[in-house]
Amino acid sequence: MAMGRLLLHAGPRVLRERRGRISHCLIRRTFFGYPLTKAGSGLVQQTKGVFLRFCRPQSSTTAADATGEDTLLKWGLLLVPLSAFCLGTWQVQRRKWKLDLIAQLASRITSEPIPLTLDPMELKELEYRPVKVRGHFDHSKELYILPRSLVEPEQEAKAATRLMSHPENGANVITPFYCTDLGVTILVNRGFVPKKKLKPETRLKGQIEDEIDLTGVVRLSETRKPFVPENNIEKNRWHYRDLQAMAEVTGAEPIFLDADFTRTALHDADIGLTPIVLAGSTVPGGPIGGQTRVSLRNEHMQYIITWYGLCATTAFLWYRKFVQKIPL
Repeated sequence: MAMGRLLLHAGPRVLRERRGRISHCLIRRTFFGYPLTKAGSGLVQQTKGVFLRFCRPQSSTTAADATGEDTLLKWGLLLVPLSAFCLGTWQVQRRKWKLDLIAQLASRITSEPIPLTLDPMELKELEYRPVKVRGHFDHSKELYILPRSLVEPEQEAKAATRLMSHPENGANVITPFYCTDLGVTILVNRGFVPKKKLKPETRLKGQIEDEIDLTGVVRLSETRKPFVPENNIEKNRWHYRDLQAMAEVTGAEPIFLDADFTRTALHDADIGLTPIVLAGSTVPGGPIGGQTRVSLRNEHMQYIITWYGLCATTAFLWYRKFVQKIPL
């Protein structure tokens, strides 16, 4: 009898303690309004009270999740140096392609001149190719592309008579050229003049009127680049090569040549030249020819250094954190 009373008094206390120990891994759920209890055996039972389901300890789940996150982070971050390495290798190939293209253009400019063709489809394939024409200039319709800086001519021609003693900003003089053998007028970039020689009356000695043989490099029309001003046709200030607009203003065909640097020798007592006309484009006292810039944008070396540097840095940090286990 005494044992029964002891159990009666101690039973609720033991039950409360047992419930307290397992309450952290029990959850309450219902199914269509009926409380359900899932016991450890996996059987689902209806109960009149709260239904409880035993679960794994919370600490074990947290550790597993953390391990999965670390694995995902580890291999996810490895993609950074791998991607940087691939991009750097791609830029190496791009640089090789660009250097080959520049070399091809440079060799094309120095190739043997061919007669100028008027076929528009053939002209598109002749950019940077030297051609030869014969005719005379119409200096009354000069156009000016500016600002421009001097492109240094060939080394052996540095001692020739020039309009200036040192490079400075100026303009390129575009002059209509009537081709007597073709019967058409084209546009010729005669070359560079400094600002003080922009007006034709300041360089009358170079305004050649004779018929000459001229060699030039075929150039195609340009599109306006960002931040480049629009051409001002009324003020005769051109900032990029718009062949269609230039042709309409001058009445010429939309064919454009950059004159080469070959000097044209005319009678000039001051410098002792012989009184004959030779084939060439640069006239003493006139614009300096040879202003073709064979310069393609080539910044691939900077990109190579950037991508390979990023690859090396991120690979080193990944190694320290995930292999050496050193906190960053």
